Amino acid sequence: MDEPRTAIVLAGGDPVNLDVIEDLPHDGFNVAADSGLDQALALGLEVDLIVGDMDSVSADALAAYRETAVELHPRDKDHTDLELALRAAVRMGVDRIVIVGGAGGRLDHFLANALLISSVEFADTDVEWLTGDARLHVVHGTARLHCTPGNHVSLLAVHGPARGIHTEGFRWEMEDEELLPGATRGVSNVFEQPVATVRVGEGTLLAIMTADLSV
Repeated sequence: MDEPRTAIVLAGGDPVNLDVIEDLPHDGFNVAADSGLDQALALGLEVDLIVGDMDSVSADALAAYRETAVELHPRDKDHTDLELALRAAVRMGVDRIVIVGGAGGRLDHFLANALLISSVEFADTDVEWLTGDARLHVVHGTARLHCTPGNHVSLLAVHGPARGIHTEGFRWEMEDEELLPGATRGVSNVFEQPVATVRVGEGTLLAIMTADLSV
């Protein structure tokens, strides 16, 4: 079986912890969403495509990647730079997307991004988001989550009810349960094992892991 093809999508926001480079694949397709190019420069990553309206990226980053292909969009547009970058990654036929950055800044942007990555448009792609001190993993079907035992994890239903939820590896397990959007039943669980499994029979979950994300 072929290995899943991965895209790294670099978002703007606060500078990321440089240690995040240890968690990233080194043979993927790298896309920078506008000022995500500055994140790439700080991390020393090659970039295959720059996407956005270029209204927030620094001149230094543009100069450093002046030979990189650019998918330029107008400033007045209907989609965020991150959404356009995710779509560009999907067009490349990837199976997995790891988003890096996007912390800080406006709350509306953060919430919109969390809903974006869990939307049905990307349901056929395994999506993770490394932002600030958190890792978000979208769960369609089954997901294996990696984290240090003792760290927190929250499961939130998004875009509708999530039914038939089963977990293994947490302090408080769920067995054929249901979560509704806005419910706090899945908040602040704890990893008991370094790898936990979450299955959902219907709907979508957003798994949010915080603190020390290393295994």
